[in-house]
Amino acid sequence: MAAPNSSDLFKKALRCIPGGVNSPVRAFRSVGGEPFFTVKADGSRLYTADNNSLIDYVCTWGPAIHGHNHPVIRESLALALQRGTSFGTPGPLEVEMAETLVEMVPSVEKVRMVNSGTEATLSAIRLARGFTGRNKIIKFAGCYHGHVDSLLISAGSGALTLGQPDSAGIPPALAAETIVLPFNDASLVREAFAKYAGEIAAIILEPYPANVGLILPEVEYLRELREICTQQKAVLIFDEVMTGFRIAPGGVQEETGVTPDLTAMGKIIGGGLPVGAFGGKAEIMDYLAPDGPVYQAGTLSGNPLAMAAGLSSLNLLRENDPYQALAAKGAQIAAAVKEAAESKGLPLQVPQRGSMFCLYFSENPVRNYADATSSQTGLFKKVFHQCLQEGIYLPPSPFETCFISTEHSEEDLEKTCQVLSSAIHAL
Repeated sequence: MAAPNSSDLFKKALRCIPGGVNSPVRAFRSVGGEPFFTVKADGSRLYTADNNSLIDYVCTWGPAIHGHNHPVIRESLALALQRGTSFGTPGPLEVEMAETLVEMVPSVEKVRMVNSGTEATLSAIRLARGFTGRNKIIKFAGCYHGHVDSLLISAGSGALTLGQPDSAGIPPALAAETIVLPFNDASLVREAFAKYAGEIAAIILEPYPANVGLILPEVEYLRELREICTQQKAVLIFDEVMTGFRIAPGGVQEETGVTPDLTAMGKIIGGGLPVGAFGGKAEIMDYLAPDGPVYQAGTLSGNPLAMAAGLSSLNLLRENDPYQALAAKGAQIAAAVKEAAESKGLPLQVPQRGSMFCLYFSENPVRNYADATSSQTGLFKKVFHQCLQEGIYLPPSPFETCFISTEHSEEDLEKTCQVLSSAIHAL
């Protein structure tokens, strides 16, 4: 009996999984068509149930900076598995992970492990409220911080992809405690603090918003946010779930020199396994139970398999320092698609930092959520499908970021540039 193909698997999934997927953007609703199912991933490639090989620029939405199925990470998992899958007690790898994160991330003096980026941002917000004794938070339109009730308001990522920036099921009273502002305008942040004097606990942001495409902050913007929070005695939270350890070993805060009070982390620190963490100033982190009044807990937090894989992932970064090479790969792709768009006379913005980039079919640089959502998403859909047909997998949404791994070869990059350029010329 032949193995089921993607179409067969999707039909089965629709009968028992809402929308046929376990995370909404995977459903291809933003680009049309049905999703493919992956049966194997190795290096820079995905292998599908339809016997196709795809050069992957999703990289499991960021964690696979070393490519898929890296032998060092795989070996560390095999060794950890021999000792057990879960302890329910403290373990030595948790301590090693905490020491590593404190060493690598400028803002982190103490850290608590959790199980996802969502859990990390949720916990950081609760901690900021408990530490300050204030209720309101500021977030920025298009910044996605996981499916946290108080943060899933004018969000990006899957919520934006599905055309539903706000989720049902969020109580209006809770939403009222969230102030949503446009990114890249510090004057509006100052106005919000003046209007709600003494009420704002924290600002939370992706320092490089990467769930609405990729938006880069204007010069001095992050520094201004730091100054405002210091002046107002509010907590500055960087959500570096995506950018942490990918832009630089210490994330955007290392690259820019702007140090937040708390940082949410995830993805790369799990080596492909479910993980999250949040950390920051010791005086704030010490408000967590069991030392402080802010409660947070998790049965699988610090899971030994995730810690083993994550430590291997971080150690590979420290040993090999791939950041300059990754940035060169990103610049190579960005230059090729810009050249193709210019020769075609198409408006195209390609923001790129290191191994992250995206495509906005727009006349002007994208500064915020409104700019991103006004881009010509129909053109992206056509490019996506032509690339997929020719063996290149881009994120199935115009509002996601592409990722490059150390395993993307020069041959991969040359094919990608050729396919992307042809897709743009075909528009």
